[in-house]
Amino acid sequence: MAEKKVVAVGSRVRDFSLSDQDGKQVRLSTFRGKKVLLSWHPLAWTGICSLQMQSLEKNRRAFAKLGAVALGLSVDTVPSKRAWAASLKIKETRLLSDFWPHGKTAKALGIFRKDDGISQRANVILDEKGKVIFVKVYPIKVLPPIEEILAVLKTPPKKK
Repeated sequence: MAEKKVVAVGSRVRDFSLSDQDGKQVRLSTFRGKKVLLSWHPLAWTGICSLQMQSLEKNRRAFAKLGAVALGLSVDTVPSKRAWAASLKIKETRLLSDFWPHGKTAKALGIFRKDDGISQRANVILDEKGKVIFVKVYPIKVLPPIEEILAVLKTPPKKK
């Protein structure tokens, strides 16, 4: 069976609700009016994934100034996310668990790696209305450049 295609620029992401590292539900639709970065990492407790999430935390003020919020997502469990966030000193960035149903949100975005049971390393940026304005899947061993994300967030919306 073929994997679903990666979500396309211009499409809308269906609303979802996932638990963060503190076990609190985070619903995507509560961020309407802000741009949202869905920053997917394959697994917690790995080097590149740690750097990726620490970069979100380090740049949270820059995101806020640009009217954006960054969310880190993976298929890890909430207890694993909690311990990992504490070990990385991540206090503000919400790390969401797409554990059960396993990878449901990653599958909906077309970034679930069925053979591995994890997500791709990917960044998906939504505009203030929940429409995809940027999507990129990175090689598993490549750290997504935060400058690329900040540049997209700084770009004014296209006039229609």
